[in-house]
Amino acid sequence: MNKKQNYRKEENAQSIQWFPGHMTRTRRRIEKCLPLVDAVAEVIDARIPLSSRNPVLGSIIKGKPRVVLLNKCDMADPDKTSRWIQWFRGKGIPAVAVDCKSGRGLNGFIPAVQEVLKDKIEIWRSKGMVGRVIRVMIVGVPNVGKSSLINRLCKGGKADVADRPGVTRQNRWFTIGKGFELLDTPGVLWPKFEDKLVGEKLAFTGAVKDDVVDTEHLASRLLEFLSEEYPKELKARYKLDEIDLSEYQGYELLEMIGKKRGMLVSGGEINTERASIAVLDEFRGAVIGRITLETPREAE
Repeated sequence: MNKKQNYRKEENAQSIQWFPGHMTRTRRRIEKCLPLVDAVAEVIDARIPLSSRNPVLGSIIKGKPRVVLLNKCDMADPDKTSRWIQWFRGKGIPAVAVDCKSGRGLNGFIPAVQEVLKDKIEIWRSKGMVGRVIRVMIVGVPNVGKSSLINRLCKGGKADVADRPGVTRQNRWFTIGKGFELLDTPGVLWPKFEDKLVGEKLAFTGAVKDDVVDTEHLASRLLEFLSEEYPKELKARYKLDEIDLSEYQGYELLEMIGKKRGMLVSGGEINTERASIAVLDEFRGAVIGRITLETPREAE
């Protein structure tokens, strides 16, 4: 068999473009609403902490105090999540690992906001503004879990939630207990994936709609990454113990998986489209294992 392609080479990545018109409006809404809030909570996907951040968010929020919530931490590699938390804190940004569906880690959200606003809170107290309501804007790219976060914090299930990008369409305020209010905003995504690997990682996690990508190519690329970084998990899930992963390209691995799963069509041909959907679904559901696609070193 031929040696597999290098997953990290950008020329092997699929070019993905997805920029619905509402994204431009979202940026304007954020800028318009910034004076109404004291801090910004940036929700990112713990599996892709770098790629799931908007690269121009810093310029959009104009130095507003910020906290980072690494959502879906239950699906991410716990060791890498810890390293990412330390990396953010090294940049002066409080970071908390959370799982918005189960509520894990959310008790650290309000303390993190209070930490980043401690100087302002002291000023308010010195002016007799004890108990002043703290208002926080929730931002993030599509499908990172902003609405699930609000539902958990509100304990009322008031925000729209769906397992597809771009559900939230308008700004809404939510009260999450005495003295705290959240402003929800539509998802933010940059207009062009200049780094094709970034777009690909977003597609792996479902932040880009599957109907605008080649799922077979996407699944093949994911398998190449897993064979490099998580070979034990890949072999265990798909019963590939008998092979040397380094000798196979992603599409060849996809064919093996389809064959082992009995995904065949008439004539015995392997249904790689069906196999690709299975691989992507199992990655997104953490069935393969707790996987993180990026490390802080890549951010540097």
